[in-house]
Amino acid sequence: MRTGASAGARRARRGFVLVLPGLWVLGVVSWELCQPTSGRLLQLLAAAPAIACAGTGRRQCVLLGGVCALVALVPFGVAGAGPGPGTRLMTCGAILAVVGASYLTAGRRLRLLHELERTREVATAAQRVLLRPLPPRIGGLVLAADHLSASEGAVVGGDLYEVVGTRYGVRAVIGDVRGHGLAAIGTVGAMLGGFREAAHDEPELTGVLRRLERTHQRHLGERARRPDPADGGGAAGPSGEEFVTLLLVQITQDGSVTALNCGHPWPYRLVWRAVDPVVPLTPGEPMPPLGLFPLPADAAPVCCGRLRPGEGLFLHTDGAVEARDGTGEFFPLAQRLHSSVATAAGAPGPAPAGVVDDVREALLRHAGGRLPDDVAFVLLCADGTGGDPAVPVTATGAHTPWEAGFTTLNGRSG
Repeated sequence: MRTGASAGARRARRGFVLVLPGLWVLGVVSWELCQPTSGRLLQLLAAAPAIACAGTGRRQCVLLGGVCALVALVPFGVAGAGPGPGTRLMTCGAILAVVGASYLTAGRRLRLLHELERTREVATAAQRVLLRPLPPRIGGLVLAADHLSASEGAVVGGDLYEVVGTRYGVRAVIGDVRGHGLAAIGTVGAMLGGFREAAHDEPELTGVLRRLERTHQRHLGERARRPDPADGGGAAGPSGEEFVTLLLVQITQDGSVTALNCGHPWPYRLVWRAVDPVVPLTPGEPMPPLGLFPLPADAAPVCCGRLRPGEGLFLHTDGAVEARDGTGEFFPLAQRLHSSVATAAGAPGPAPAGVVDDVREALLRHAGGRLPDDVAFVLLCADGTGGDPAVPVTATGAHTPWEAGFTTLNGRSG
């Protein structure tokens, strides 16, 4: 409905801009006929093509304004009472000059708009490669994820997530880099690259976390030596207050869930067709975020129970619970999840995409479309079909040997 209304509004504006030069000419000519000014007022007809160009920049509008202005130069009234040939010729010359300038301006504007559109496409493709859309399924898990950036027009911000299928089980990460928006993209890229390698190489989840800690330290050191504009120009080095909150989750084939938490919000367990479908997981006290203190030597994953068919894990960043409405109220994430799961309970099985979309729309309505921080959601649902977690399933149901989350530049899973 919003798309149709927006298209209708664009058509209405386009029609108005097409008619406006003619209305301008009609108004000037009518005034001249009713209140003769010896042709002085007719010089305002030169503004018709400029109005058309400023409205849309389309060449058709420029030509329409010029034709309307030239037609209005035809002598009106009693012979000898209107402007003389010299005045009409000067007015015609002024109109032609404005038409030519408007034509050139419209062409340049169109070229700039096309260039801007291409730049946006390239930027979106690059961001999609960094924060890749997840495949719809890995093994016996159905996936859904979404990300909202606090920077207008950006796809990626300071939040990160990834899910990969490995021979050790399905491993997922969700995190929040200090700062938000475009200034945090450099750190997000470093952490995602480190996780995608370590998740396949390290047999233990603790090894993945220690690899990520080393990746973060190495990234900060390189940024201090070579300032990166994507990270705010390297204003803060390794000794600065640079940290990342992370939640690592591993789900084995039998549904056992283990996690490592470094200063990140714990997830929610969602149980379809249950009296209380939303249960917060708090299996232990989180460790400090990466970058503030070294990891403890005895860091070990905590057990979060078993993920049975018809259950899911909802991972999120703190931006989802810190968003406020106009009265200062925080977004009630748990309540929204409760109603979303209840609405999706009528489906044949877990519908993670519907839940994520519903939470996203509710969050945007609550915040009035303006988010103070980046937001990321990841929902992992067990449907009981099993399968090899190291072999993700594409949207068409075909298996692919590549790692989970592989996408093409056009953003489609495959």
